[in-house]
Amino acid sequence: MRRRSSTFHRVLLLILAVSLWGRALARADEGMWTFDNPPLAQLKERYGFTPTREWLDHIRLSSVRFSDGGSGAFVSPHGLVLTNHHVALTQLQKLSTPERDYVRDGFYARTRREELKCPDLALDVLVHMEDVTARVHASVRPGMSEREAFEARRAEIARIERESREATGLHSEVVALYHGAEYWLYRYKRYTDVRLVFAPEQQIAFFGGDPDNFTYPRYCLDFALFRVYENGQPLRSEHYLRW
Repeated sequence: MRRRSSTFHRVLLLILAVSLWGRALARADEGMWTFDNPPLAQLKERYGFTPTREWLDHIRLSSVRFSDGGSGAFVSPHGLVLTNHHVALTQLQKLSTPERDYVRDGFYARTRREELKCPDLALDVLVHMEDVTARVHASVRPGMSEREAFEARRAEIARIERESREATGLHSEVVALYHGAEYWLYRYKRYTDVRLVFAPEQQIAFFGGDPDNFTYPRYCLDFALFRVYENGQPLRSEHYLRW
């Protein structure tokens, strides 16, 4: 009984942390920034905070991208990942059976053996960034039509991604920023063994519906927990957000 109470209190603390984090995001009006170009001057002027490169790298390496859409973060040294319930919804649907509706009823693994392996989910961690703007722009020659220029850029991007995968073994993507003014090569460490740990029932996770989605504080349990495994064992995550 004490053990279940302790787990409950830890979950409450986690929810509080997520709520406070969300309120801070709601007050921010700077927009979204890439890790290579954080708004250092604005942060210093408005909040008296100057993040170091080490701090930014820690946040980046603690963050994950879900292959089916959404993001999350490592919150323990044992591969535990926190995200929103609506991010987990697709996997809850795929894991459900006629006998067990995890969307409606939720899910809680009391032990690691009870964690459910997601059939086709991968989580990506951004481990390296490289500015490849000059190379992509150089692929367009004077006199090309708009269509020819588009095809030239696309072919060069495909070459960059292929060369990166072959050289590093990492999942590699070239992203266009600022409407094509810059192109960056992002290399991700991809984890394909991801298991569901916890998700509340939908009625409490989605309480308030879409109208409350960007309202803080709000009264719903919009979170879920996954765990990343590597070589059959929980990932020893060096970078994670403490709570």
